[in-house]
Amino acid sequence: MQLNPEDLVVSRVPSADVESPYRPAGDRFVEEDQQVLFSSDASQLGQWLLQGQTPPCFEMAGPRRRTFADPRELTCGIVTCGGLCPGVNNVIRALVLALTYGYGVGRVLGFRYGYAGLSSKSPREPMVLTPEVVDTIHQQGGTVLSSSRGPQDAKDMVDTLLSRGVGALFTIGGDGTLRGTSALAEEIARRNLAIPVVGIPKTIDNDIEWVDRSFGFVTAVEEAKRAISAAHVEARGALNGVGLVKLMGRQSGFIAAHATLSSSDVNFCLVPEVRFALEGDGGLLRVLERRLERRHHAVIAVAEGAGQELMKATLAQDASGNARLGDVGSMLHSALGKWFSSQGMDVTIKYIDPSYMVRSLPANSVDSEFCLLLGQHAVHAAMAGRTNMMIGFWNQHFTHVPIPVAVRQRKQIDPDGELWQRVLDATGQPAKLAD
Repeated sequence: MQLNPEDLVVSRVPSADVESPYRPAGDRFVEEDQQVLFSSDASQLGQWLLQGQTPPCFEMAGPRRRTFADPRELTCGIVTCGGLCPGVNNVIRALVLALTYGYGVGRVLGFRYGYAGLSSKSPREPMVLTPEVVDTIHQQGGTVLSSSRGPQDAKDMVDTLLSRGVGALFTIGGDGTLRGTSALAEEIARRNLAIPVVGIPKTIDNDIEWVDRSFGFVTAVEEAKRAISAAHVEARGALNGVGLVKLMGRQSGFIAAHATLSSSDVNFCLVPEVRFALEGDGGLLRVLERRLERRHHAVIAVAEGAGQELMKATLAQDASGNARLGDVGSMLHSALGKWFSSQGMDVTIKYIDPSYMVRSLPANSVDSEFCLLLGQHAVHAAMAGRTNMMIGFWNQHFTHVPIPVAVRQRKQIDPDGELWQRVLDATGQPAKLAD
């Protein structure tokens, strides 16, 4: 998708234009003309300049000299939505510490169980979050605020913010959460209220567009590599051993692809973006059979959204409106067993599904640092009055990304791109597993 400069203009709430109490080292505030180029390709940049036009740029994230209101008079809210992901507690902690110590915000409320906690029908009082309360939560997996899926009425949620005196809201979640964030911001703007709403993108699948990587992804790849290593040991421990590992990735196979590259032990990587056939001379079953005849072991890494066209479709959806996927891991386990039995070939298949173990882990050191910076930049953005936006990371800089742009499409692996070519080179699998 191509972007134009006007696509990247970030919304702002009505401002009281107050001098910021935040004091960065060396007075290093971010000025309004500091931006991050959308494209790092010099040839694309030259095309814009030759036409006398400004190339698309993201706003650079960071502290501004002025705040939209006096932070000492604000109550801020935090909500976590969707599935679990390593690092959510780290982001909550970073928000609380930056609000309290960086800007002097006196009260931070954590709304429980996702957007349901912002409903007037919520039976639970919000949690008062202080530095003492969040002191050690980054050492734990999950979210101290708990989570939920499914939409809530934006008008009702804004009424809750007003009744609780919330002057800025931070949302932590994936594309569905971000759409809810945008709906909240639009309702707030319709009422001409000064309540910034800032999102921190949470997707373990790394599938939100215009973000180089999302928090929790590195931890997920690291744990996926451990599962692949176990599958490799099991596969080599038997004649014609097959290690089958199902990894997260509903519509985007980034975890499977990067775990494949980091392990170098995967022979077949199956992702949602690249269809494959089971049967036929060029299908997975025949190609795997030939691999076993040569090397007597194999490892398959499959993303959960791969191969859905090979299973009976279902119209069922979860609370977020996502289609309920068929179990590709169980399908492959069964199909492999039946195929090699029909061929009279003795094969040992070991199936590993670490999905929920990965989701519930604490963040590793790389993700922990990343979560801290995301939280800090989200606070700076809200205090500067930015709204209907999320914090991104692009071309090695933290950025402000308008949510309407971020949710237009899902980030996926390009089957003709460099990442997938690296996977093909690492596995040695055919470019197409076709019948």
